[in-house]
Amino acid sequence: MMKTVATVESVDLVPGQAPVQPLYLEALTLVERLHRRLLDVIKDEFDRRGRADINSVQALLLYNIGDKELTAGELRTRGYYLGSNVSYNLKKLVELGFLDHQRSRVDRRSVRIRLTSQGQEIRHIVDALYQKHVKTVEQVGGISNEEFATLNKSLHRLERFWTDQILYRL
Repeated sequence: MMKTVATVESVDLVPGQAPVQPLYLEALTLVERLHRRLLDVIKDEFDRRGRADINSVQALLLYNIGDKELTAGELRTRGYYLGSNVSYNLKKLVELGFLDHQRSRVDRRSVRIRLTSQGQEIRHIVDALYQKHVKTVEQVGGISNEEFATLNKSLHRLERFWTDQILYRL
């Protein structure tokens, strides 16, 4: 059974306004809202499991680290997180025993991080949640493979547009 979801309020086109403006503004609102909603979905999964030892941002961070050994800088350059956000959460995750950290032998200023077995457990919970969604998103959510392909293509183009705005100061 498909559930209806409230949509972003449409903005009427004002004379002289570019036709893309209301759609662009709606897309911005949706991107922001979807990220918050993803964090809510992850939080709900951990709440159902009685796991109050980690928050959704931290769980998503562990999921994105995965089996890799990275530095905080590499997480930032991959576009996952903002500087202060990642530093604070990495410190907390080390304190809680979800991450192991070690100074690089080559550059002593650099700290490499990787998941502990506790961190891997969190990663598997998020992965299982995503796998459950993969099995039901088309039937329940009504979103087909083709729609995801179009959506992803558009989001990549928007990301490239924003990146160009920053790099070339457009």
